[in-house]
Amino acid sequence: MSAFSNEPLKDGNKSGFWKKGGGFPGSIKPVYGAQHPPLQMMPRGKEERSKGSSKKDAFRDFENKTSDAWDDGDDDLLVMANIQMSMRDVQSTAKAVMENHSKQFSAQNQQNAIKDHVTAVPSATLSHGAGPGVGVRMNSAWKPPKSTPIRFTKEVVPDREATKLEKFRSVLAGPNTDLDELRKLSWSGIPKAVRATAWKILSGYLPASVDRREPTLQRKRHEYFSFIEQYYDTRHQEMHQDTFRQILKDIPRMTSLAHLFQQKVVQEIFERILYIWAIRHPASGYVQGINDLVTPFFVVFLSEFIENDVESENFDVSLLPKEALNTIEADSFWCTSKLLDGIQDNYTFAQPGIQMKVNALKELIKRIDVPLYRHLEEQCVEFLQFSFRWMNNLLMREIPLRCTIRLWDTYQAEENGFADFHLYVCAAFLVRFTQDIKREQDFQGILMFLQNLPTHHWQNKEIGELLAEAYKLKYMFADAPNHLSKKK
Repeated sequence: MSAFSNEPLKDGNKSGFWKKGGGFPGSIKPVYGAQHPPLQMMPRGKEERSKGSSKKDAFRDFENKTSDAWDDGDDDLLVMANIQMSMRDVQSTAKAVMENHSKQFSAQNQQNAIKDHVTAVPSATLSHGAGPGVGVRMNSAWKPPKSTPIRFTKEVVPDREATKLEKFRSVLAGPNTDLDELRKLSWSGIPKAVRATAWKILSGYLPASVDRREPTLQRKRHEYFSFIEQYYDTRHQEMHQDTFRQILKDIPRMTSLAHLFQQKVVQEIFERILYIWAIRHPASGYVQGINDLVTPFFVVFLSEFIENDVESENFDVSLLPKEALNTIEADSFWCTSKLLDGIQDNYTFAQPGIQMKVNALKELIKRIDVPLYRHLEEQCVEFLQFSFRWMNNLLMREIPLRCTIRLWDTYQAEENGFADFHLYVCAAFLVRFTQDIKREQDFQGILMFLQNLPTHHWQNKEIGELLAEAYKLKYMFADAPNHLSKKK
């Protein structure tokens, strides 16, 4: 039977109506139902009065046991206590009050649910219950927290970033840039607004003298396009066609998920840069992997011409004027050339530079993480099998492009960063995944993990931690090379 009914009450009351001194039918006590906890029956005994008790005493008894909004009108209640009311009127009035209260409460809950976009806590009136961990007393004062849409944004510290940017601009604006100070500032990362200029200076492409920079840029850009006129038509000649064919194969594979590098205009730029470099460096020629090394320079120099760095990987390059594209292409060529000049033995016949670095990495891991070294050895995993790509592509296939750009800020700031410091970065990179590697108990599992490392979510924070560990290794071993020599 519902909380209120027109049927006679069956509680030993032969008259069929409400009994004096019993629970008042209109009281705002919790009523058992969808939105209320079970009805707590009022205990009998002390509450029962003799039949001779007055109606006024019964109502005051009820008033003392009730805590509700009605308490705000004590004077009205005293007046009401003297009014003679029939039991049927009392029951019908109380029932109307409770139904109205229940409807308002239900409507308010539904309105709040829609307003707050809370879908995790379904209405208690539905046939199904709430999910695990979301049980709620709907008649309590608790309200579910407002949901907030997830936003993938970087943490911004305006004051710190603004201060750092001002320091860079101050150093770069002087008549002669202090290279030591610029390297010191760049080690912990370069702000996007000045990164392109800083990279050009740190790579040796731009001079420290401010007065000489613009003439140097004009001369070097003109020189690059004179190479295009002189050599690019030879790409289909028999002696060069194999080189150019390999370039054409590698470029579409480069960062294949990024729209930027699938645009025909961009691919043609990379074809020219790589072919001209190969023609001018016959000792090594073009080697697969060099194509990746152009990418960070291209993206950084492209960012000078677009507003939002986040959009650079999906930017429609055809929207830029021809002059801007020529500037990006020439600057990317010269900075890539400067980088490769320092690691050219990585790409000569048999790639001796990479062989030496892989062996050095093996000896370094043997010194700093013996359990990991033994685990790899027991599973017959050779360092060359996974770290060759790390040396050949400078970890570009292992971490996102945004992280590579941050990493190269430090490489440019370090003396021989791409040649020497990269070794310590690779060691810190491998040790970072020690526990994951040791959980793999066979050769195939280890190699599969090392070729698909979980770094897609990495940001500047992870790169900063990696560089800090690499710096500690450099501090311990760089000045003591005998520690890395293999002892018989």
